[in-house]
Amino acid sequence: MDLNLQFPADWERAKEIKYAQGFDKPAPRDFVGYGPLTAPEAIALYNFTIENNFNLVISYHTQGKVIYWQYQDYTPEESYNIAQNFSRVSGYTVEDTPYESSFAGYKDWFIYKYRKPGFTIEAGSGTNPLPISQFNQIYNDNLGILILGMVQ
Repeated sequence: MDLNLQFPADWERAKEIKYAQGFDKPAPRDFVGYGPLTAPEAIALYNFTIENNFNLVISYHTQGKVIYWQYQDYTPEESYNIAQNFSRVSGYTVEDTPYESSFAGYKDWFIYKYRKPGFTIEAGSGTNPLPISQFNQIYNDNLGILILGMVQ
């Protein structure tokens, strides 16, 4: 099950898209499950987020060296500027989330529920799983994002 397709932000739309793409049974990626918040890890993150008052969230994925910053029409005004600052310190590109990946993600749910900034960082480049040899570069690229994220 893809844990980042488990959140109640148009989960049904994510299911339609992923099932149409052939991801309609348990698999390591792109399978949305049989309902939102059915995986214990997703439930834990959901509850952890509800119990805290985060100013923003950052989800880390691999790969692409891209920063996704918006969810539908719910995105707060300041999100794009924060994403641009993340880009400046990391060298990653700021992009709109592709439509087929625009639903049921953690950052999508956070933006939808709280109307606060949320970001998905696609770290590194190549074919998953990324080689451990990229670790130092990914760490160096993202240290500034983590620091800026803490002071927002």
